This record gives sequence, C-alpha cells and structure tokens, in this order.
Amino acid sequence: MSIDKSPARQAVPVPFDPELGAALTVIQQYLPPLTSLNQLPALRANASMLPVPTLEQLSRDGAFDVQERQAPGPGGAPDVTLLICRPAGAATPPAALYTIHGGGMIAGNRLVGLDSLLDAAQELGLALVSVEYRLAPEHPHPAPVEDCYAGLVWTAGHAGELGIDPDRIVVAGASAGGGLAAAVALMARDRNGPALAGQLLTCPMLDDRNDTPSALQMAGVGIWDRTANEVGWTALLGDRRGGPDVSPYAAPARATDLSGLPPAFIDVGSAETFRDEDVFYATRIWQAGGQAELHVWPGGFHGFEGIVPHAAVSQAAGEARMRWLRRVLTP
Repeated sequence: MSIDKSPARQAVPVPFDPELGAALTVIQQYLPPLTSLNQLPALRANASMLPVPTLEQLSRDGAFDVQERQAPGPGGAPDVTLLICRPAGAATPPAALYTIHGGGMIAGNRLVGLDSLLDAAQELGLALVSVEYRLAPEHPHPAPVEDCYAGLVWTAGHAGELGIDPDRIVVAGASAGGGLAAAVALMARDRNGPALAGQLLTCPMLDDRNDTPSALQMAGVGIWDRTANEVGWTALLGDRRGGPDVSPYAAPARATDLSGLPPAFIDVGSAETFRDEDVFYATRIWQAGGQAELHVWPGGFHGFEGIVPHAAVSQAAGEARMRWLRRVLTP
C-alpha cells in the first residue's frame, strides 16, 4: 500500500477531541501564541501572578512532611533548590518521583503541576522531589540539565537521610521537563549515576530540529506549536539549534544509543507538535532492546491532561500513568 506524502495531505491537522477542542477555544482567548522571546517578560509576569502554595498547603493537612533543601550545584554553579514531600509516618522508605517542571525551557518553577503530582503521590504512597533549575535564555544549555542531574545525584546520595528508597526513584517530567527527564536518564547511564527505576515522560520536548511531520502538520494549531518550539529551543541552544553539534543531553532525540536506559512511559497527544518525535523515541528504545510503554491519545493537544483534567481522554491518560507507576515501583 502506498502512502500519500503530498504536501497538501501532510498539512491537514489532526482534529482535536471534542471535549478538549471546546476547552481550547476558550483557553486561546487568554493565551496568545508565543512567537518571540520578546514576549518572555510578560509570560513570566503572568505566571508570577498565580497563587503560590505554602509548604503547609503542600502538606495536605499533614499527609506529607514538606521541606526545602539545597543541593550543591554543578561545577561551582549556585545551589539547586529541591522541594521534598514525603508521606508522613511512612513505615518503610517510600519510592520517589523526582520531578522536573515544564515551561519550554524558558519559564516555570518547582511548583508547576504539583497538584496532580501530589494526587498521584498520595494515592500510591510516594515521596515527591521537585527540582528548581536555571532557565534559558539567561542560562542556556547545559545549565538546566546539569542542575537537574546535580539534584538527582544529591537526592539519591541522601536517600537515607530523606527517608526514601534509593532503589525506587523514577525521574519524571512533562513537556520541557519531560525532555530534561529523558536527558537526566541518559546522563545517569553515561556517568554511572543513580540507578533509576523508570523515566516518566509526558509529552516530552526531545528534538531541537523541529521538523517532524507532526511539527509541520500542527504548525499554527493548538498550544506550543512549531513557532513556539523554535523560540524555546533557540533560547536553550542559540545558533546551534538544528545544527550538527547538539548534545543529546540538550535534545535527547540526538542520542545515537538508547540502550541500557530505565523503563520508560511516554505519552503524547495525536494533535500536537511533539507526537512524532515522541513516538520515534519510544520506537528507538525498543530497537535498542529496552522497555517503553507508549500512549498516543487521540485528539490530544499539548499538555491536555493538565489543562482539561476532567475530559474523558485526560482521565484515561492519568489512569494509564498510574498503572505504569504501580508496576515499576512494586517492590
């Protein structure tokens, strides 16, 4: 059977799930598309106006013991702040999610997305460690990923003090955080670092080349389209973006060897920029003899689960993720 590769056919965008599409229409009235780094001050200012939970609120009425710790930064860089939420009164050291926030490499902080992560941690009895990393363009590659790796090494090395199980740490992230989580897993393998139990990659940002069929197909459509992606990658890499010398620790899709990695959970929407780079990453893990569970959610736009959590497809995505976590973290 032949495949129609004509430009007209390739350019037809994937339709959104009806529930998600209705919500997206409303959301886009208040969320202008990112087309330039000139918008970054306004983007960060708007984010800074969101309510910031206190440590007491994060404890969920005492369900978690919450603290912030400082880990040594990489190579003389500033210390890395870690937010640590551990189940109160845990009889045995719990497994831990080491989480890396999203934000296109240019925005966000360690509090982004914590509500849903704490939901999962509370249901499964997990600890949660959320890392604060330096942002581009003020701090281009390798600053963000080296911060994340330094925090992981410290967490694993101080697991006994923190009361978590060093043999059951899953590195996790969404969007840019998912790309950084994949890069941290590569670093841990290559540097003989902490042995990870898994890598949980939600719509991960993996490929600076920004030229997959889905990137072209969904250009100008949905959230975080090809133009926004170019802004984020250029902030991180500058003139190197898309060139021949990009490190896999910046863009994990550049890795030539995906063997020896911890089991991966990769999910992505069918109607978003990152669909094909994420599918290909899972495929290459299988080709290298590794374990990966891949979900492509029909009609999902970028970050749909966190933005429209009550949609049926969002609920299904969350349930699949919880099943995977139960499997990989069962002692």
